Amino acid sequence: QVQLVESGGGLVQPGGSLRLSCVASGFTFSNFAMSWFRQVPGGERGLVAQITSSGSGTRLADSVDGRFIISRDNAKNTVFLQMNSLKPEDTAKYYCNRNVFWGQGTQVTVSS
Repeated sequence: QVQLVESGGGLVQPGGSLRLSCVASGFTFSNFAMSWFRQVPGGERGLVAQITSSGSGTRLADSVDGRFIISRDNAKNTVFLQMNSLKPEDTAKYYCNRNVFWGQGTQVTVSS
């Protein structure tokens, strides 16, 4: 079965960086585009970044463009989200996604 397991979240000060990872299993990872979403309590889950199956194409939400980078390692079935210049408004639970499949999420808190 499809499994997506995120890690790398935590507490960071404004201006800091974090790198999220999502390890996938149960499908041929290199055949699928992958996405990162985020959600705050009481809010909707919103798209943060997408990457094509080969990794040659990426798309970022306007709110994170220039600060976040999405990448993948198909040999390791892993997709990454490098988050730089973090702001308090980036605080959310971050989810890895492939179509209808979701990971359990990893919490990112940006606070001084």
